[in-house]
Amino acid sequence: MLVKRNLFILITGLVLFALFSNLAFAHGMSGAEKQAIIDGGNVQYLWLGATHMLSGYDHLAFVFGIIFFLTTFRDIAKYVTAFTLGHSVTLIFATFNAIQLNYFLIDAVIALSVCYIAFANIDGFRKYLGINPPNMMLMIIGLGLIHGFGLSTRLQELPLSEDGLLLNIISFNIGIELGQISALFLMLLLIAAWRKTHGFKAFSLIANYALIAMGIYLFFMQMHGYEHTINKELGASKEASAQSTAVQGGLASMESTEWKDSIAVTIPARGDKEYKLFLAKGATFNYSWRTDGEPLFYDFHGEPAGDTTGYFKSFHKSTESQSSGSLTSTFAGTHGWYWKNNTHTPITISLKVNGEYQLVDKNKVINEPAPKLQARHESID
Repeated sequence: MLVKRNLFILITGLVLFALFSNLAFAHGMSGAEKQAIIDGGNVQYLWLGATHMLSGYDHLAFVFGIIFFLTTFRDIAKYVTAFTLGHSVTLIFATFNAIQLNYFLIDAVIALSVCYIAFANIDGFRKYLGINPPNMMLMIIGLGLIHGFGLSTRLQELPLSEDGLLLNIISFNIGIELGQISALFLMLLLIAAWRKTHGFKAFSLIANYALIAMGIYLFFMQMHGYEHTINKELGASKEASAQSTAVQGGLASMESTEWKDSIAVTIPARGDKEYKLFLAKGATFNYSWRTDGEPLFYDFHGEPAGDTTGYFKSFHKSTESQSSGSLTSTFAGTHGWYWKNNTHTPITISLKVNGEYQLVDKNKVINEPAPKLQARHESID
């Protein structure tokens, strides 16, 4: 009877984590959340921070591991405060200074932090490695810094405005803390009820092994996601080389070209924009662009005219401060660039083009069937 009761409590805890995990992929954000944070003010940032924390099961698993064997309010407050200070520092600093890392990689490290805290709980350093464990307080602060960097990386996926940026980040962070307190309250109730049972010690070992297994699973899931994105980018680049006649040339060879149109495009801080030309099938155009300083991520791509599915063909993706070349279109439609500015200052692009195209501009008339611009990126026209 006792065994069944402890198993029930353990399974209930794991199911709660599973339910939270269905709300979002780690600490990713839904399209609705992204739109809300774009449209909303500080209250929206606070709300999104709270819901983001409650759906971030890797953070919750780590907090669960921290408090697992803590019995006094003083110890709980001390270690949870250390974690809070750690993740608050990097969340605010990295977001404000636009410091990023691939989110799959940072989430993989966060997954390993769950393994670490559970391994420490079972006294694994002494049992299996024969060494004394590192100072727990310092480790929680350090791992908190990593969790904060992960939160920041996800937050920076949004087109954050420079207006009131610091206050918006702080509001998001306060929301994170409110979500953490809510989750912590439920965890403490669960553990307090469980601790009163005679089988707590035995099943606590199982629970921490379960946390280690969860961390390992999340680690491989994140690394799989990272590998997938890398292979996808490499595949797109190779396919573009085979199917298009786009040629990346040096700017030096293009400087003597007589350009037909010169366009200035300003990408706002932490923002993104597209610029497109309309090409008939088989038409060729030359291009050259450069920024006024910082490199930008760009995706040189085309969208077939009349397509309503959102399909687009990527010819080349990279992060550069300049690019030039030519393209012969294999289909009629819009062709051009998506630029994303991850810095905290606006960047102006000087774009020059010539060849067989029509500017996709509301002041100019396109005689071919009107291309349908998809809402995937913000268009500047």
